[in-house]
Amino acid sequence: MQQLLQQAQKMQQDLAAAQEELALAEVEGQAGGGLVKATVTGSGELRALVIDPKAVDPEDTETLADLVVAAVQAANENAQALQQQKLGPLAQGLGGGSGIPGLPF
Repeated sequence: MQQLLQQAQKMQQDLAAAQEELALAEVEGQAGGGLVKATVTGSGELRALVIDPKAVDPEDTETLADLVVAAVQAANENAQALQQQKLGPLAQGLGGGSGIPGLPF
């Protein structure tokens, strides 16, 4: 029983370390062939948005808005992939269901 408790505690520590690592990691998503780039943390926090001046057309702000949304979505998808890569093995060790919002396991 003691060994089981020690294993659970180690898994909990590993999970906390992985979550901290995700909060510091940054991933990028882009749209429009790189005209709009979004950077988010591994936990999904938007950190930066870069818009190439070529993407700015005062007569067509709708396309720019679409590119921004697409870049942020791409960055968030990359963040989710990073979450799964970092936390997936830990969640499986806990018997599935990590209890972390946004993770599909």
